[in-house]
Amino acid sequence: MVKKSATIVVLDGNRLNPGDNPWDEVAAYGTLKVYDWTETQQAVERAKDADIILTNKSLVMRDSIDQLPLLKYISVLATGYNSVDIQAARERNIPVSNVPVYGTDSVAQFVFALLLELCHHVGRHETAVAAGEWERSGLWSYYKTPLIELVSKTMAIVGFGRIGRRVGELAHAFGMNVIAVDIREENPPDYKPFAFVALEDAFRQADVVSLNCALTPENEGVVNRQLLSVMKPNAFIINAARGPLIREVDLADALNKGTIAGAALDVVSTEPIRTDNPLLQAKNCIITPHIAWASLEARRRLMKTTAENIGAFLDGKPQNVVN
Repeated sequence: MVKKSATIVVLDGNRLNPGDNPWDEVAAYGTLKVYDWTETQQAVERAKDADIILTNKSLVMRDSIDQLPLLKYISVLATGYNSVDIQAARERNIPVSNVPVYGTDSVAQFVFALLLELCHHVGRHETAVAAGEWERSGLWSYYKTPLIELVSKTMAIVGFGRIGRRVGELAHAFGMNVIAVDIREENPPDYKPFAFVALEDAFRQADVVSLNCALTPENEGVVNRQLLSVMKPNAFIINAARGPLIREVDLADALNKGTIAGAALDVVSTEPIRTDNPLLQAKNCIITPHIAWASLEARRRLMKTTAENIGAFLDGKPQNVVN
């Protein structure tokens, strides 16, 4: 059992608290040291006295875990926990917890922010107005792109967990037909129309595909040339899940050739994005810098649950354990 006043080290705390989300709830459990970001090779030195490590994207791999004899608990500042070597922690009897629910509403809302931008290009039109294009046109209604209505369009949701189901509810509220792909075809929602379908059928039927699934070895690169080729030429794809779900060179090619009409992505395969990412030059491709999760409300929930995770562990009843 860890002593009640623990030594807690946060390896990469800047995104959770850039200044508006204090660590007070976590700090109440002991001595707290927060680093903005930690490279893998820095982890051992920074966490050498830690009973508890908190991390989001900074890696805590076997080599580090083996060199931290005082370490007794790891809490991941996210839902996904691939930044931690789960097996190595298990072998040391170190529980690893995550925060399974904090950003459902924020991410689902952001999916629709991306979709509505594809439908209306609000930012592009606002820029045009500011640049004087509307005035020079002499037209009382000036639009630079087709404007798209969502009613009766089909939304295919890949991954029908908490976030996917919330996306489905919003799609239904917009008057869309909803289909979903999930390994567990259970507990269908009450609204209609709705159906579970196979992956290729979903891509073939969809006017909009929203990726809301976890990244696994089995689905890495699942959105590839072949799957994109069955989509409607006026269809959109949205990814607010994980970048490696998509083969980016294939998506860029599909956009540039007009195989599909557009894409909106909050995640890419390597983050921050590299200048040689082909999607930066692709047609009608909107990219935002991994911010769907980051509303203040969601980050406060994440902080609160992380503190609860620590408290539960110190009480001998660890919660949200993933290993």
